Amino acid sequence: MRKPKYLIAALVLVLAWAQAAVAGPTYDQVMKDKVVRAGIMTDSIPGAFYNDKKEWVGFDVDIAEEIAKRLGVKLERVPVTNKTRIAFVQQGRIDMSVANMTHKRERDKSIDFSITYFFDGQKILSKKGQFKDHKDFVGKKIATMQGTTSELNVKNLLKELGDPDFEKNVISFQKESECFQALRMGRVAGWSTDSTILLGYAAQAPGEFELVGDFFSDEPYGIGLPENDSAWRDAVNFTLQDMWNDGTYKQIYDKWYGPETPYSFPLTRKVEMWP
Repeated sequence: MRKPKYLIAALVLVLAWAQAAVAGPTYDQVMKDKVVRAGIMTDSIPGAFYNDKKEWVGFDVDIAEEIAKRLGVKLERVPVTNKTRIAFVQQGRIDMSVANMTHKRERDKSIDFSITYFFDGQKILSKKGQFKDHKDFVGKKIATMQGTTSELNVKNLLKELGDPDFEKNVISFQKESECFQALRMGRVAGWSTDSTILLGYAAQAPGEFELVGDFFSDEPYGIGLPENDSAWRDAVNFTLQDMWNDGTYKQIYDKWYGPETPYSFPLTRKVEMWP
């Protein structure tokens, strides 16, 4: 039986509206609503976490707040995890993911990214004095976060070092705090992820833990953005560059990673600048 033409037309309009609601120009929507929804982690010290006063703070929090301020809009913080930060961008639940996310080509198939706004690398954290080099972890259990590049990187490292059980020896958890708890309890010999996250957690127990070995990956962080939305991507990129130019980025960086902080991590590269 044929459907009446008006029903077909109505269906087309509904589908078009739904598509526009999800994939419409983000910049226009943000400017219209005067709100930018940012996906931010909650237990990634010192990137984004709850402090002793139950305040949601951190480097990524300050970066997101500054972007919103310069765009003249209000920031709506949306909690995300390693598993949800990309999906929320795809589903239109957030406008940007400021969530210590490494820009990888595989991820770029699903969402777009800003220019690199933070530079890190992967290391291994262990109890002090137990290990001297990466090869000492062969045959040992190492914690990491499920579904992350860290998980893949540490498996590849153990494989290259000749660990026949490299798959089984990488124990994956949902949260950074769970990895740290496993390390403290001795359930794993090490925890591997981006070095600044490791430094953040190690600072909670001064003198008990140390980073072992050199960097074994390059982790350039980008802000996750909706696919094929150049106006919004440009707005975020230009804002990051302006923050670098006027010194605001450095102020935020030093607040969380400066030499006087528990998370001291020298800034060795600069944000990509366009003339």
